Amino acid sequence: MSEPPTITHVSDKLPIAELSPPTSSRSVTDTVNGSHRFVIQGYSLAKGMGVGKHIASDTFTVGGHQWAIYFYPDGKNPEDNSTYVSVFIALASEGTDVRALFELTLVDQSGKGKDKVHSHFDRSLESGPYTLKYRGSMWGYKRFFRRALLETSDYLNDDCLKINCTVGVVRSTIDCSSLHTIQVPDPDIGAHFGMLLENMEASDIIFNVACEKFHAHKLVLAARSPVFRNEFLYEQDGNEQEIVVNDMEPEVFKAMLHFIYRDALLEEELESTSTSSSTPCTSDTLTAKLLSAADRYDLTRLRRLCESHLCKDISINSVAQILALADRYHATELKSVCLSFAAENLAAVTQSDGFEYLKENCPSLQSELLKTVAGCEDDCSSGGGKSKSVWAQLSDGGDTNGRRVRQRT
Repeated sequence: MSEPPTITHVSDKLPIAELSPPTSSRSVTDTVNGSHRFVIQGYSLAKGMGVGKHIASDTFTVGGHQWAIYFYPDGKNPEDNSTYVSVFIALASEGTDVRALFELTLVDQSGKGKDKVHSHFDRSLESGPYTLKYRGSMWGYKRFFRRALLETSDYLNDDCLKINCTVGVVRSTIDCSSLHTIQVPDPDIGAHFGMLLENMEASDIIFNVACEKFHAHKLVLAARSPVFRNEFLYEQDGNEQEIVVNDMEPEVFKAMLHFIYRDALLEEELESTSTSSSTPCTSDTLTAKLLSAADRYDLTRLRRLCESHLCKDISINSVAQILALADRYHATELKSVCLSFAAENLAAVTQSDGFEYLKENCPSLQSELLKTVAGCEDDCSSGGGKSKSVWAQLSDGGDTNGRRVRQRT
């Protein structure tokens, strides 16, 4: 007898597939903005340099690209016969199809606020941002301002023009951030250590500086300064409770302690001493004295901050003094900048009072300057640029471009 047939039941329900969690992303197109102020001192002397010839600002970086402002005193277009001044913004670094927005502002120096503004920002652009195809591409105005009107306007003051430039480089990014974020507070360890200094809590060392006493903490000082570390942790007299500090003013020691505890400088005090008429000599400024303290206690970051501040004050009249300070206190970055500046403006620098001091007191620096000048000449000759010897400037007072250097004070 045959076996009864069997029936297999097949379910009509399909297995449920496992679902991945939903994801999302967002494309964001915006601009990275940056600004630069270009001051043109000696406008009347720049006139007559020729149509199509320009004065260039220093390069500045926005959105990963370098830019420069070109000012044409006699205009860029030969057909205008120098009727207009021209202003352009140029891409000064390598790049392809760099898209950007621009704003050029001629500053009204009368204080009335009637600036002349040409801007892509805050308005709709029919064809979108401007595209610069390659290095050297420019955007601007051949007829920026009629020259005759400019020379009788409030935009020109004391033979000086001021042009503000804003560049907004277009970028597109994919935002994949989560919907919820938690804000992390800014670092505040410096504020906490600063309160420790101000309150003198648990201080274990006193510094006597010109009869003014400062309470501090050996471990904090040892952590920040190799000199203090050696003095407090390894020398036999490291258990002293009071130390007399010679050859330093209380104001300078206080500013140094502020930096050691807070890792920051008293910016307002530095600015006030650098611009005060009571401190005409660079070596008398708080910044210069702090540079000496940084060298004395081997505070590398403080030294670099002081170098940065002093670098802003370099001019024809001050470069020799600042160079001497940089050499004395081992400020290598500042020294390099001073040597380069002095070499580029040799004729004017050698006629300054500071150079006489350099000749009498720092003969080795004078030799280093001459080596830097020789290096500049080698670079120029190999590049086929300036054909005139830097040494020839000493006979006619010109700079390396054949123009007399305008001294900054």
